[in-house]
Amino acid sequence: MTEPRRWQSEADRLAHADPSDPTAWFERLWASAAAGDVTTPWDRDDPHPVLASWPGLPEPGSGDGRAVVVGCGLGADAELLARLGYETTAFDVSPAAVAAARERHPGSRVTYAVGDLLDLPTDWVAAFDLVVEIHTVQAVNRSVRDQLTAGVRALVAPGGTLLAIQARTDVAADDGPPWPLTREEIDAFGRRGLSAVRVEELPGFGGGGAGMSRAEFRRG
Repeated sequence: MTEPRRWQSEADRLAHADPSDPTAWFERLWASAAAGDVTTPWDRDDPHPVLASWPGLPEPGSGDGRAVVVGCGLGADAELLARLGYETTAFDVSPAAVAAARERHPGSRVTYAVGDLLDLPTDWVAAFDLVVEIHTVQAVNRSVRDQLTAGVRALVAPGGTLLAIQARTDVAADDGPPWPLTREEIDAFGRRGLSAVRVEELPGFGGGGAGMSRAEFRRG
């Protein structure tokens, strides 16, 4: 049996293969993972620890309103929000990722859907009381960063909260993926009617000595 290709080297290759379509590589990578051709470091059953330790999470069963997880992958973060009581939608640009999430969570209360931050369904705009974005914006080339950030902001309902969890960097670089966010890029989530509640720097969570930011914003 052929040894699976390493995820990072395959991601590096695919992410730069078609500069005209900076998000197309996700489907190619997920499809390769489904076929067993690449390793899958994102394969986890537990929610991201930076989300799970967020003080803003309600007690189980007491979550109120609608939540959405951006770039949901295999759905561990979305399943957490559903257990907490939110009516939860989770989307990914990759149909293969969404199919894998549905297969992993049969009978789930989460609505899994294919969706694109660059072309959101109109009924998702300003529709969610809690928006969770973990590592999606940083996974796409900076050439579309402003548009992706605007797409995340657009999901937040009046009075709603956005939680953005991203690897952070002091100096922007072009040698991704991933392309960690600078503090200025993290602060950009808090525009167009959103304002920062708390931006935390979490050393050591980013791997390889990198840090991570957990940023909370609210729409007035």
